[in-house]
Amino acid sequence: MDNILALMGGFATTITFNNLVAVVVGSFLGLIVGAMPGIGSLAGVALLLPLTFAFDPTTAIILLCALYFGNMYGGAFSAILLNVPGDSPAVMTAIDGYPMATKKKRPGQALFTAIIASYIGGTIGVLIITFLGPSLATFGLRFGPAEMTALLIMSLSSVGWLMGEKPIKGIIVTLLGIIIGTIGIDPLTGWFRYNFGVIYLMGGIPFIPFVIGSVGFAQVIQLMESRVNKNEEFKGKLTIVGSLPSKDETRRMLPPALRSGVLGTFVGVLPGAGATMATFLGYAFQKGFKSKEPLGSGAVEGIASVEAANNSAAAGSIAPLLALGIPGSGTTAVLLGGLLMWGLNPGPLLFSTAPDFVWGTIASLYAANLVSLVISALTIPFLIKILAVPVKLLIPLITVVCLVGSFAATNSMYGVIVMLFSGILGYFLTKNNYPIAPMLLAFILTPMLEVNMRRAFVISHGSPMIFVTQPISLAFLLVTCFLILFPIFKLIVKKIRNV
Repeated sequence: MDNILALMGGFATTITFNNLVAVVVGSFLGLIVGAMPGIGSLAGVALLLPLTFAFDPTTAIILLCALYFGNMYGGAFSAILLNVPGDSPAVMTAIDGYPMATKKKRPGQALFTAIIASYIGGTIGVLIITFLGPSLATFGLRFGPAEMTALLIMSLSSVGWLMGEKPIKGIIVTLLGIIIGTIGIDPLTGWFRYNFGVIYLMGGIPFIPFVIGSVGFAQVIQLMESRVNKNEEFKGKLTIVGSLPSKDETRRMLPPALRSGVLGTFVGVLPGAGATMATFLGYAFQKGFKSKEPLGSGAVEGIASVEAANNSAAAGSIAPLLALGIPGSGTTAVLLGGLLMWGLNPGPLLFSTAPDFVWGTIASLYAANLVSLVISALTIPFLIKILAVPVKLLIPLITVVCLVGSFAATNSMYGVIVMLFSGILGYFLTKNNYPIAPMLLAFILTPMLEVNMRRAFVISHGSPMIFVTQPISLAFLLVTCFLILFPIFKLIVKKIRNV
């Protein structure tokens, strides 16, 4: 009851003129930043942060949180329409979003599914942190190096066979992603490794150019090879009403969106986990449930599970920031710096010393979620025009987006070179029916796995028993064993039945 009353006070703070303008402007900027590959919420918030120092702290945090939420919506736009993820979580959105927009010729429904699922996930996330924020943040502190290692091992052990019908190819590209992810500086000793004397490789392979190239530029090469005319794939105007999902699609998207909304919130509170892991786990979780269409072929369930997890994780990452002063993602780490510069000390006492600020921030997340939904829906008719662009114009358009995004991510031509080489790699993998997503996800998760595993061994003085003596890590390891053995058991049962 106290939380409800405090939230009402937060809404009173949010609906003031200055704060409402901050919500609208932040959401609009977030959609633009999210749709532009190479920028992302981290860079967007970091660039906008210095401009907010002259604002009231509550207005400033509302503006930045709205940008953060809007970015989660915008990342799906380029992933669905161009197969170029706007940010790392949108990698999973492209798996089903792009086929639904192009092969099934239902771009409006793909975009609307992503928007509705994002709203559902964001709402669930904000509701959970409203009533369980401090408790949830405290739960996140129980995830030390051993628990995070077990969680990441579970993710990597399942990523290969979850991506398609050919698990061997999924495992191969997963291993390739692990190899690429280890290039650069050893995170604990500082030694250079696998750089082959190339100074640019000392810092590792930058993720944004790598994902833009292996997904987006690889698509450009495929278009040039196939010479498919985009005008033959989609013609005519599309209204907002014409983009609405059917009753059957709405019914199909709700269960995965609700499940991923809850799951993503809990993943979001884990330090360092982020929305990318939440989207993968949401997609992997959906694999265990029945879908009307196979995931990866343009299934509504796939889009809904990913986008709901994405936005709920963004909301979940706010809980440890406000309640404990611990950022749950890179973006919230920048927000933490802003809080300190505004003279606020995040932690349990913040709820009592600055209740207007805390509950105004939480209330603004509800408003930002709704405003982002409305703006996203209104832009669909204009976004659809991208698919009507002839292929002779679409190829240079996507190429320019890839070049600009890669250069913006590194501020050097090194990002462009990485994008070109990863594009060639992605093209050959796709041409030979190797899935790209496992490689990208392994590339993201490998550095996190290495750091947490080695920290766990340092804590235990080299003893692997730390992973089985901790209840949470033991539970994840048991799930990992199940994920590995279940396909084998299923195959044996199938052979026995056929005898």
